[in-house]
Amino acid sequence: MGVTIKDVAREAKVSVASVSRALNGHGGVTAETLERIREVAARLRYIPHGAARSLITRRTHTIGALLPDLYGEFFSELIRGIDLAARTHGLQLLVSSSHDGAAEAATALRAMQGRVDGLLVMSPHADAAFLRQNLPAGLPTVLMNTLIDGNDYAALSVDNSGGARLMVEHLADAGYQRIAFIQGPASNRDVAERERAYHAVLTERAMVPIVLPGDFNEESGYRSGQALVAMSPRPDAVFAANDMMAIGCMAAIRDAGLRIPEDIAVAGFDDVPMARYVSPALTTVRVRIADLGREALEQLTAQIDDHEDNPAPRTHVRVSAELMVRASTAPPR
Repeated sequence: MGVTIKDVAREAKVSVASVSRALNGHGGVTAETLERIREVAARLRYIPHGAARSLITRRTHTIGALLPDLYGEFFSELIRGIDLAARTHGLQLLVSSSHDGAAEAATALRAMQGRVDGLLVMSPHADAAFLRQNLPAGLPTVLMNTLIDGNDYAALSVDNSGGARLMVEHLADAGYQRIAFIQGPASNRDVAERERAYHAVLTERAMVPIVLPGDFNEESGYRSGQALVAMSPRPDAVFAANDMMAIGCMAAIRDAGLRIPEDIAVAGFDDVPMARYVSPALTTVRVRIADLGREALEQLTAQIDDHEDNPAPRTHVRVSAELMVRASTAPPR
């Protein structure tokens, strides 16, 4: 048998209730007694029983995150930001992925119920009806890049439109005349906002859009890059809806014996860490991905701490995007 709370109480010469209050941070003991209990618990290597503590506090000290995918640098950075912030609050992170399927997203949400104190949700399927059907009322929830109408849920979203506009205007102002766009998944809200901004700027500049399919991964960017270099006349710049497709596209351009940016300029969106280290370094729209995860976690913990007696406001926060000009889009000669 391992060390129990009774062993700690006996050694510290206090009641079991005093040990419970001290180790759960509920007060009710003197500073001297608290110090003695902590010293004894550490010496005996006592580990509180999580399930028993949850029954008392009605807290699991775990938060859940539902993401559309777990592949790629964007999601690794997002998870890193969430997890680092969770650790500062003494919380564990439970992550699941919907892989772009509504049924899988619903199953993941239901599986987390009872296991988490709150949820972070990033999903193309999370409209108001979907959330009402699959989330229990009152469960603290923060949406990430999943804006819905109304104020039932707190939400954080990237300024996709503003960031994409900055990029397309940068390419046009640099003198590029035929600017192509590589899309992402058809159901993705971020892609739709970025593409609308692309079309808006080209319309304002009386330029012809050139749109190629993509799926947010390097392989789809490579395929679009192959299609792009085969066009006649060939685009002189390409804006990919995320960095991983841009990096795949760069590989296709180099494999065709063309130069970046002399023959074709390339730009992306997100500013994943790899973007700075490819050659040439990738011009992109910076989203502070880890900060997005951290801020979402902070909003969630505020709801968890306050939702019973003093509900935290359900705010919608737009996270600004920043243009990062690097060598992959030097002005044409």
